[in-house]
Amino acid sequence: MQKIMALAAAALLACNSGNAQTMIGRNNISLKSDCMTPEALWAMGRISNIAPSPDGKHVAYQVGYYSVKENKGHQILYTKGIDGRQGHQLTTDSENETVPAWIDKGQRIAFLRNGQLWTMRADGTERRQLTHSTIEIEGFKFSPDESKVILIKSIDYHGSIQKNPVDLPLASGMVITDMNYRHWDHYVKRIAHPFVATVSAEGIGDGTDILAAQPYECPMAPFGGIEQLAWSIDSKSIAYTCRRKEGVDYAISTDADIFLYDVASNTSHNLCKPANYQEPAIDATKSMKEQAVNRQSPDMNVGYDVNPCFSPDGKYLAWQSMAHNGYESDLNRLCVYDLSTGQKKYVTNTKNFDSNVDGFTWAADSKSLYFNGVWHATSMLWNVTLDGTVRQLTDGWYDYGTPQLINNQQLVATRHSISHPDDIYLITPSKKEKQAKVEPITNENKHILDQLEMGKVMERWVKTSDGQQEQVWIILPPHFDPTKKYPTLLYCEGGPQSPVSQFWSYRWNFQIMAAHGYVVVAPNRHGLPGYGSKWNEQISGDWTGQCMSDYLAAIDDATSNLNFVDKDRLGCVGASFGGFSVYYLAGHHNKRFKAFIAHDGAFNLESMYTDTEEAWFSNWEYEDAYWNKDLSANAKRTYSNSPHRFIDQWDTPILCIHGEKDYRINANQGMGAFNAARLKGIPAELLLFPDENHWVLKPQNGILWQRTFFSWLDRWLKK
Repeated sequence: MQKIMALAAAALLACNSGNAQTMIGRNNISLKSDCMTPEALWAMGRISNIAPSPDGKHVAYQVGYYSVKENKGHQILYTKGIDGRQGHQLTTDSENETVPAWIDKGQRIAFLRNGQLWTMRADGTERRQLTHSTIEIEGFKFSPDESKVILIKSIDYHGSIQKNPVDLPLASGMVITDMNYRHWDHYVKRIAHPFVATVSAEGIGDGTDILAAQPYECPMAPFGGIEQLAWSIDSKSIAYTCRRKEGVDYAISTDADIFLYDVASNTSHNLCKPANYQEPAIDATKSMKEQAVNRQSPDMNVGYDVNPCFSPDGKYLAWQSMAHNGYESDLNRLCVYDLSTGQKKYVTNTKNFDSNVDGFTWAADSKSLYFNGVWHATSMLWNVTLDGTVRQLTDGWYDYGTPQLINNQQLVATRHSISHPDDIYLITPSKKEKQAKVEPITNENKHILDQLEMGKVMERWVKTSDGQQEQVWIILPPHFDPTKKYPTLLYCEGGPQSPVSQFWSYRWNFQIMAAHGYVVVAPNRHGLPGYGSKWNEQISGDWTGQCMSDYLAAIDDATSNLNFVDKDRLGCVGASFGGFSVYYLAGHHNKRFKAFIAHDGAFNLESMYTDTEEAWFSNWEYEDAYWNKDLSANAKRTYSNSPHRFIDQWDTPILCIHGEKDYRINANQGMGAFNAARLKGIPAELLLFPDENHWVLKPQNGILWQRTFFSWLDRWLKK
């Protein structure tokens, strides 16, 4: 283990001066500086995939450690008592082991290793390989009676990319016949399918494909996992998520449904729509906001319906549901389906919780559900009864992950904040609102965090140009001196509808920005969840209006009212929609800023409309294809305000960053912005990653990203 952690470590550079280097070991490290560095971030263990034991005494979980030197990660499994004691490392070699699940009444743990399903005793001994599939297993879920198991495997798919002739095995060319030929960061030549296999003493076979001969995926790309499928309590049925569309229809639609599969008969039926449902005709070049598909009865469930979960008594099925087709950031409600009557009820809605349900689990008595959701820039745990009574369980400046039930009355969940990465916590709900007892189970990165000084986090409410109030996080440098003036960064959020909550990031980390001597101003502008649907939806069709005014209101408030903010040394940074925001503000900042950094941002919206692989996003946000002669007023405003039209007003140094495997916002957007800046004679750099997608995932690329980021800011803001 010491060797593993030594490989995961790299030099920690002093934040103020010098090149002090210290190697981090898992249990024995000594830092020569108490300021956060990129290397310190990459040395931290990253917790995921929590699994409570059936007896409620332990949790199994996964931790990822990363080696900058070897440029790769290692996934390790652990168990720990819910009292935070009795920790036990299960993985003892260099192979990755992931997604633990308790079986055999808690006597054994199932997990994935080398693309196969294995089991071991709860102490890590008596390991046994259960499957010998020729296709890698990507996820699994045992039935409650453990007689069967769902296996997620990817199969060949040629719906949009033709199969090449067999006599040309080395040909790299692709004949593409329809949209959805690439998604997120890969060409769509394979899609995920769920297989149901029988569990026997001899092991587990290949199983039966639930979607045999169907050209649809389950789970859904790019982020769906085993949470998109659920076993019924009697082990006879499987509820699963599927978007039954291909090509153009797939690219323009968010209409995913919940299906119920009967294991005995090998048949499925749709729980969201009637058997005779016919989708209205859709104009693929326009927003679906006002089209017939979104004027149907709400019972048609034409938006995202995902992540089904059966109630413990077997009477209900709950899932997350969005109302509108084509809108990825629609209100994510909690739908409860009565399996005996077929009636659907949305137990969360705009009246009792006007924000998103981000993850959920049933209470033991099947009379209520627990969920996590954002309100006012923190993600709390909540309880909602079947009659729609919502109660907040937790409080504080934190973000909680999806809760899981343990001991029939307690919960386990991850929690992080701007100043602390994920750990696992035991939550005991109270009858009093916001008074849940919260106790740590893990303290994964204590050996590093104890040696780091974190900057203070402050909250401000700033008046916007439309007379409302926006919540703004202010993060101060460690060892802050109120008598000094500091260079300051305006952070622009992506999404465009992702909250600026108490998130912890291993790249866009506010504390590492503060550790480099910057004050960070992070506003929750219009177009973010946690302030009601009206606030969240305002941004669609208005990318360059109110939200841009909100950004400037936040930074102007800081320069006017915070004496430690140096108004002559301001930078502006952001990724995705935040990158678009940077490109736009570069032409509209009235010389406020001295440096810009845009990562994976849209630069030319006409090009972006046809470049992105998810056409429904452009349709909903822009409202029209740019070539339509009857453009809506919002569409005209959107295209006329595309950042590339204001290059004549650019006058400030800019760093553009992009991944060439980013198919959401193609790399030509970043290249175009960089080329334009240089042609105009503006100091600019382009950090291009040929092997990264919309994110930066490889350790050495991550370090290069951070070094380039701060080198650019220091060059222009620390003179």
